[in-house]
Amino acid sequence: MYSFTNLIIGLASLSAAIFLIRDGHVPGKNIHIFEELNVTGGSMDGAGDAKHGYVLRGGRMFDEEAYACTFGVMESIPSLTDPKVTILVSEKARLIDNEGNILDTSSLGFNREDRLALADMMIKPEDSFGTKTIKECFPQSFFETNFWFMWTTTFAFEPWHSAIEFKRYLHRFIHELPRLNDLSGVRRTPYNQYDSILLPMTKWLISQGVTFEMKCKVTDLEFKPSETENTVTGIKCVKDEKEKNIEVGDGDLVFATIGSLTAGASVGSMTSVPKVNDKHVGGDWSLWENIAKGRPEFGNPQVFNERVEESMWASFTVTLKDPTMVKRIVEFTGNEPGTGTLMTFKESGWFMSMVLVNQPHFINQPDNVQVLWGYCLFPYNEGDFVKKRMVDCTGEEVLTELLYHLKFDSDIDKILKTSICVPCILPFTTAQFLTRAKGDRPQIIPEGSTNLALLGQFCEIPDDVVFTMDYSVRGAQTAVYKFLNLDKEVTPIYKGQYDVRVLFNSALCMLKDENLRLELDAIKSMLK
Repeated sequence: MYSFTNLIIGLASLSAAIFLIRDGHVPGKNIHIFEELNVTGGSMDGAGDAKHGYVLRGGRMFDEEAYACTFGVMESIPSLTDPKVTILVSEKARLIDNEGNILDTSSLGFNREDRLALADMMIKPEDSFGTKTIKECFPQSFFETNFWFMWTTTFAFEPWHSAIEFKRYLHRFIHELPRLNDLSGVRRTPYNQYDSILLPMTKWLISQGVTFEMKCKVTDLEFKPSETENTVTGIKCVKDEKEKNIEVGDGDLVFATIGSLTAGASVGSMTSVPKVNDKHVGGDWSLWENIAKGRPEFGNPQVFNERVEESMWASFTVTLKDPTMVKRIVEFTGNEPGTGTLMTFKESGWFMSMVLVNQPHFINQPDNVQVLWGYCLFPYNEGDFVKKRMVDCTGEEVLTELLYHLKFDSDIDKILKTSICVPCILPFTTAQFLTRAKGDRPQIIPEGSTNLALLGQFCEIPDDVVFTMDYSVRGAQTAVYKFLNLDKEVTPIYKGQYDVRVLFNSALCMLKDENLRLELDAIKSMLK
């Protein structure tokens, strides 16, 4: 009987274990999962309490079209509360200026040159872009449009990121273009993603007999000597500061998650500043670097882990013990907690966005405590009100900057005294968006691999988009179905770019300010 080994726990490896049991009928007792931390979740964590403050390193949104793989795997997992609940949102205050005004985002703000550049990117093949950045493909005016401010903060793109990844997102989420200004197609989980997704997955896998080896760091894999094949024969790991080797027998399979979006993450407090770390802190990149030495088919991790200034962002979580701030946000935006998405301060030096999430956002959250989350794409820049770089700021200073952007000046002292703001620096959160060449990301099952699959955000899945939960789940599904030779189809990628109605509605949106829209409206009515 097979014994399957998942390395570095996260959504990808949990999903692989579920597919093995559900679709491959593998007994759970034959599945062994190794986790460096003392809690499952990988990058999808959410932790804390009301006394010390809650911490969300990141936040995620979903839509039905683009997240079919994720919804599919969760169909098998009982929720800890209601298994069918997601929350539809509609943001009423998507962009805000430095005067505290909610801006009109009904138009994407394109001129003719912007539209032509966008169309050119969508039409040209991926290979034509090579290692070009987004900035190299558009005029400066493009980066001053409502589209850019909304698209970049929804998906966390920066001008120096890969043009190929940007192109893939345009294809994958083209159906969201007409509702980009309010993100009304977006769904959120009622709780944070750890409590809503990762914890239910973990509990279900334990009930199936899966073994979890916690606080066990996998550092390297041993391979059978061969010039044509890669066969894992052993797993090197460290537990309780002791090195040990685990034998991988004939017929065993290994699923290894490579790279990390949250490697080197550092949290501060109301009075302390988080550190800016590199790839050596935590060692999350060491496994990929070790197995890739002398094996180009395993990709090139250095492309993604040696450009911290290009891949870093900073997030913050605010725990509120007084209702004042939430009440004022609701009055300002017209959105009750959980019904909005991102509010972006368009002219912010830090390029700050925030969301008032559904309450309670943690299973253990008291009724009189509320939580909000935000992030900044330019943490090396100086703030508009706190004249410091965000990376040099305490939680109190980050919350102060936010409150001034919201024009809540009169309540600043009260809110600061009754709140806990935890800043978090994430050196590699957008590393998967960095410019890359062919081969820098390995295949899920690399050429010549007989028993090793590579999972996570740094593998290559043609046409799909990284920085989504669906990417991790689809990679796991692909690996399991191929290794077990299952007569099942991997969940298809939604391709709205081939849907005439989707294209038509997107064109209407892009041409909203043009006289041509009248003609398109007439054509649309004839198609109904």
